[in-house]
Amino acid sequence: MTTSTPETAITGLTPQEVETRRQAGQVNLTKLPSSRSLASIIRANVLTLFNAILSVAMVIVIVFGSWQDAVFGGIMIINAIIGIFSEVRAKRTLDNLAIVDAPRAQVRRDGLTEQIDVDDIVLDDIIELSLGDQIAADGEILEVSGLEIDESMLTGESRPVLKQIGDRVLAGTSVVAGSGLMHVQAVGADLYAQGIARHARTFSLATSEIQQGINKILRVISVALPPIILLTLWSQTRIAGDGVPHAWQHALVLAVASVVGMIPQGLVLLTSMNFAIGSATLARRGALVQELPAVEVLARVDALCLDKTGTLTTGGIRLRSLEVLETHDFDGELFTALRVLNDDETNATAHAVKEYLDSDSSLPLEHCVDSWTIPFSSARKWAAWGTAESSIVMGAPEMLIDGIAELEGLRQKVRLYAEEGLRVLVVVRFGERIQDQTLPERPMPLALLVLEEDLRDDARETLEYFRRQGVRVRIISGDSPTTVAALAAQVGLQSPDGNAPQAFDARQLPSDPTSPEFLAIVESTDVFGRVTPEQKRALVKALQTQKHCVAMTGDGVNDALALKDADLGIAMGNGAAATKAVSQLVLVDQKFSVLPSVLGEGRRIMANMERVSSLFLAKTTYATLFVILSAIFAWRYPFLPRHFTYVDTLTIGIPAFFIALGPNNRRYVPGFLVRTLSLAIPSGIVLGVSALAVYSSVGDGTALGSTAAALTVLIAGLWLLSITARPLVPWRIALICTMAAGGVLGVFIPVARHFFAFEWPSASLWLVIVCAGLCAGAVIEAFSRVLYLGRLREAEEEGRARD
Repeated sequence: MTTSTPETAITGLTPQEVETRRQAGQVNLTKLPSSRSLASIIRANVLTLFNAILSVAMVIVIVFGSWQDAVFGGIMIINAIIGIFSEVRAKRTLDNLAIVDAPRAQVRRDGLTEQIDVDDIVLDDIIELSLGDQIAADGEILEVSGLEIDESMLTGESRPVLKQIGDRVLAGTSVVAGSGLMHVQAVGADLYAQGIARHARTFSLATSEIQQGINKILRVISVALPPIILLTLWSQTRIAGDGVPHAWQHALVLAVASVVGMIPQGLVLLTSMNFAIGSATLARRGALVQELPAVEVLARVDALCLDKTGTLTTGGIRLRSLEVLETHDFDGELFTALRVLNDDETNATAHAVKEYLDSDSSLPLEHCVDSWTIPFSSARKWAAWGTAESSIVMGAPEMLIDGIAELEGLRQKVRLYAEEGLRVLVVVRFGERIQDQTLPERPMPLALLVLEEDLRDDARETLEYFRRQGVRVRIISGDSPTTVAALAAQVGLQSPDGNAPQAFDARQLPSDPTSPEFLAIVESTDVFGRVTPEQKRALVKALQTQKHCVAMTGDGVNDALALKDADLGIAMGNGAAATKAVSQLVLVDQKFSVLPSVLGEGRRIMANMERVSSLFLAKTTYATLFVILSAIFAWRYPFLPRHFTYVDTLTIGIPAFFIALGPNNRRYVPGFLVRTLSLAIPSGIVLGVSALAVYSSVGDGTALGSTAAALTVLIAGLWLLSITARPLVPWRIALICTMAAGGVLGVFIPVARHFFAFEWPSASLWLVIVCAGLCAGAVIEAFSRVLYLGRLREAEEEGRARD
């Protein structure tokens, strides 16, 4: 490995040395994708238990039966295409974001500083580190000036690490305070954490309650399939008798029909479509969904943690006034310190102070040869400048003048400003140099910096929406709790009882985040001020401990772990790359007002999927009943696979699609699967019994009997559809009537009748079919009123109570 000379450490590599390393392959190019590979997306959507079952069934039907009976395979193919298309689109968006946000590095080469892509870093480069930089290579520190590194992405420890000369720094970490100079000692594949960026940006699928319910059902079905197939084969072959040619082949096709009927394939397809449509809708509104099932998580959110900046305020800051507290001999030191400590264009507060100072050229300055600085840190909440004999410190009043009796009048003045929603920084002087970043005693106040922030125009309306929807909003900020609470009150934030928001200074939180006292404070507080990065994570976990579904917004590196721990992490589009990498949702345009539509989309999907899931699971129930009763009573299995396709399309597939896309803002309440099965199982039993009763009376094993059974299920299924579609607004009534007309046309039109292997019933048989279907529907109605509608009303009342 090539090593740096002391001269190289100062001036950097020459162009010739850079080219030599490029030729040797010692570059920082890892060729890591920013999201899942296309091959992995295809595998994930094709190689599933659902697809495996249907693929085997489809092959069997094509080989031993009629191709018309393999139509069900189209659902499998469409489902895979939707999943692949949606995830590839998300992958491309992530890749494009990665390109737009690709970190760049300031390197020193041949005595000059230049900005390059991190991929162009070579071994032995000298990188200049400053606040906000993502470190892109492994190396050793050569120079420091209060340099602090956030290593949370590697170690899980959110407290910044103060670096000294000779310390090692690793790729994947970020600069959160100070500046420094590093010597690159490893690049590309040799990086200790060369997979950090890849793992952070990996497109992963969150597990939703809908998916969990479907997977439970599929696991049960997969276990039941072998005995059911064997039972169907045995019963149907026995019924056909030894003299019937190819009886086992026909029995095999009927066995496939039983399998296909039991699988809620349409529910799997509709779930994928809903997630894809939901994510596309949100993308048009400026919210990028990085994990498709996370769309459903939105419905469950009841606790939303917001940072002040970017949500309540625009991030714009103005220095309202600079108040020099008394006449003294330190004005030169004061204004010199303010200029040095606020010489950072990337920091809004520093920019506001610097702009104010630049507007007055008469302010005194001092030239100090041996001066030093300690950059601002979010953990310390102060910055310092000084000489060998003195220190000027600028920072939060709570950190600099708290607990000093003779400064009570100054603290009262600060409190009055804070109650107006103004942010105050205090500047103090110590008559000695700061040692080990520990402040001396007895500060001398020099000045107050009074800053005001621009409130967002949409903040009040957005907070009011969340209040109506039963989502408790908490503001988590590093600023003074009094100031933040005042700003929050100005934009309409209220405590649950309708009073002014309750504020708490996070410095007073118990050290144990699992203690009852800590949990009680978190539950009762609306605004937290002076919050450290590790406390943000603790607050999220405390809310989750109390069974809340937590969403959190953030934009800084110090928000990354809290966002990752939250049930739904929401990053701002202009936030740090590490923050966006661990979030499920990115607000591309930084518009806080998008969040209500995000929540509404999640609730629409969850409520509508619960509404239609009963249809699919009722079919699973009656298909299973067909197998059992046909074997017990020695009947031929009543349906071919194409019969299931016909009935499912008209009673479930098409109407469920439209109902699932309809408006629905019902509050999420746990218990989705229990409520769904309370309607699906009894309805499926009624459908199965009524269909088999008509089938046996018309003619076991005849095409007319299968036709009568299918039409009976169609009529009763439409009644079940009407239950799930309530309230029956005009468009839903029209949808049900259209499906009923389609059912009749499927038997009336010769081509369709031949395709589905139906026969036209006589007038008397039509009467029997209609009566049987309506009677079955009436029984389903009765069961729904006893077993389902009561649970549904309880859920809706619970949702309203939470609102």
